[in-house]
Amino acid sequence: MRKLLLAIFLLNLMLLPAMPVMAHFGMLIPSDSMIMQEDDRNIHLTLSFSHPFDGQGMPMVRPKLVGVFAEEKQIDLKNRLKAAQVMNNEAWTADYPINRPGVYQFFMEPQPYWEPAEDSFIIHYTKTIIAAFGDEEGWDTELGLKTEIVPLSRPFGLYTGNIFQAMVKLDGKPVPHALVEIEYYNQDGRARAATDFMVTQTVRADADGVFAYSPPVSGWWGFAALNNADFKLQHDGMDKDVELGAIIWVLFHDWKMK
Repeated sequence: MRKLLLAIFLLNLMLLPAMPVMAHFGMLIPSDSMIMQEDDRNIHLTLSFSHPFDGQGMPMVRPKLVGVFAEEKQIDLKNRLKAAQVMNNEAWTADYPINRPGVYQFFMEPQPYWEPAEDSFIIHYTKTIIAAFGDEEGWDTELGLKTEIVPLSRPFGLYTGNIFQAMVKLDGKPVPHALVEIEYYNQDGRARAATDFMVTQTVRADADGVFAYSPPVSGWWGFAALNNADFKLQHDGMDKDVELGAIIWVLFHDWKMK
């Protein structure tokens, strides 16, 4: 009888539908994406690691690198970091004053995150791009990160429904047919997905590493291009795979009419 019950249980388990795995996202969310003359000129950055649609956070230790690229120079922001809580987990914030016109690319490289469920490490090179006081020169400048999403569409001043297009790069080279996961930052928790399959959208880049997506609602959207690293990291004395993610966060706005 025991063997029969065990066989029935295993059969039922096999018949259960497979559940999609929730996507991880490095998050770098600024308080604004376009600074105008009348706006607050202090940018407040929130850095975290999470499942942005479901509002489930993971702890993020102090990042390895945090900076901003502007006026053709890179500025280290690590000394501005302050500990915070995002989605009930360890996170970080930083403030940066915007005093001159230009494009500002904020970026971070986190410490490797060990994910037991995937038996691997995760490193998400994350960035977001804002513009100030009417200057938009250089929004497609590459930062030279280990892996990076380089926008081909201007990554600010976008309407809901606009097509966002970008290229996935790894070690400075386009990644043909890269897998890109896309997720909405469900900040207030009001958004509901019709099925679990619709929480994370997935597209493939073309042979030149270029992908495109048109978000259906306004808000912050994260784009994560995932590739395996060409190196291993040790965990409990054993070599483990490393997932490298190139992440960019882009804000889309609703069209408003008087």
